[in-house]
Order: sequence, then structure tokens, then C-alpha cells
Amino acid sequence: MLSYQHLYHAGNLADVHKHALLATTLDYLTRKDKPLTYVETHAGRGLYDLTAPEAVKTGEAAKGIAIAEGWFPATHPYSRALAATRDERGPAAYPGSPLIAGHLLRETDSIHLCELHPQEHAALDYASAPFGAKVYHEDGLAKALSICPPTPRRGMALIDPSYEVKTDYETIPRVVGQLHRKWNVGILYLWYPILREGYHKPMLAELRAIAPEALVHEVRFPPVRDGHRMEGSGMVMINPPYGIEAETKRLTGLFRKLG
Repeated sequence: MLSYQHLYHAGNLADVHKHALLATTLDYLTRKDKPLTYVETHAGRGLYDLTAPEAVKTGEAAKGIAIAEGWFPATHPYSRALAATRDERGPAAYPGSPLIAGHLLRETDSIHLCELHPQEHAALDYASAPFGAKVYHEDGLAKALSICPPTPRRGMALIDPSYEVKTDYETIPRVVGQLHRKWNVGILYLWYPILREGYHKPMLAELRAIAPEALVHEVRFPPVRDGHRMEGSGMVMINPPYGIEAETKRLTGLFRKLG
């Protein structure tokens, strides 16, 4: 599926949830003076203009990061990545997960980004160039399996599909299981949307069987507009780092205030 473009959804509440957990995790990992590897399977373009017609059309950022930014103090790693991106790219710039990783990781760390959409890949290659990332125009799940276990072995992978292809829900548990076996020390994060149809439920049951020790965190929020099917955001975290549960509890309380 090469039609999905995240620009329509950048900065929405699902991004806030996902990126806050990602930033918190990367911040924890970089406290140790040991290099690490970051792998992302569905990276998108990495950098988004929230004043672009696509973003304005959906209004998701206006009901997402524009509301939630105050939840994060300036010292929070998510806020630091936001500030660094705006300093470099302008006040309307929003960092996707590749740029959040780029701003929080160090020169000694390795970044591997996959994106199959030709235009998104080209934009990602440009946006991530300052961070020395390796950018692949390849299927992200297959590439992750070929990279892992990576060097350095310490690190994490973010799996963040669009789920526009319904078979994703069936394929992903198998791939996550393979990655977990190949890279047993790696931190694996899988994001999923919570849609009113509940497509994620069988997938989540499979993942719990594969990795019963995994931490699962879900938040709910009002649909951004009439007829919008997404009602929440979920993250499966295999081998999550110490302290991430405190952030999940904090985010749960903040999202509950949305009603």
C-alpha cells in the first residue's frame, strides 16, 4: 500500500501518545555511555509542516499537539525534540519519530529508517540526513528482520504501520515474534490504532501469547471529527526500560482529562 501519507495525521493525539513514549525510552537509553541501534520500519517522511493544506484539512494537529503540548515540561525529551525541530525548521514544523530519534540520539548511535512510499522516502532521506541515518527504500518489516540482531545489539525498534492493509493485523504478530527471537535483548515497540471496529483485538491476543511479559498501554480520546473511526492509541512494549510505566500512568491521567 503506497497511498498512505502521514501528513494528514501528523501531530494528532495518537502521535502525542506514541512520540511521548518513544522520546522517554530514548532518553533513558542514552543515559548510559554505550552506543545503541534504532530501527524504524515505517518511518514516513520524518518532518511535517502543520500549516500544509493536508494537515489543516483534517484538523488533527489542532486537536492533538496544539492541545497536548502543555502536558510536557520543557525538560521532557518530547518537548526537547519539538523545540529542536522548530528551531531548525520553523514554528510549524513537527518531528515524526525519525527526527525525534535523530534529536535525542548521539553520534555514536546507529539509525536505520525504512520507508516504501517513493515520495515519502525521498523526503525522509532529506530530513534525516543531518543525523547520519541509513535510509532504506525497502519493505520495513523484511529489512528489520535482515538487520536484526544489529550492531550494536543494545537498542530498540519501532514498528508503526498505517494498518491500511487489513492483513497487517495478521502479519505483524508473526514478524514481531521473529524479531523478538532474533534480537532477544532488543526493545520492540509496536504502535496500533484503536478503531471502533476493534481490529486490533485478535492481533493483541496473539502478541500477548508471543510475549506475555510485554507491557501494553492504551489511551482513549474523542474522535477528531464526525465519522472518524479512531478512538484511541495503543503501544505494545517488549523489553521496556525501567521507568516507562511511570510515563504510561502519567499519560493515562492526561488523556482521561480529554473526556
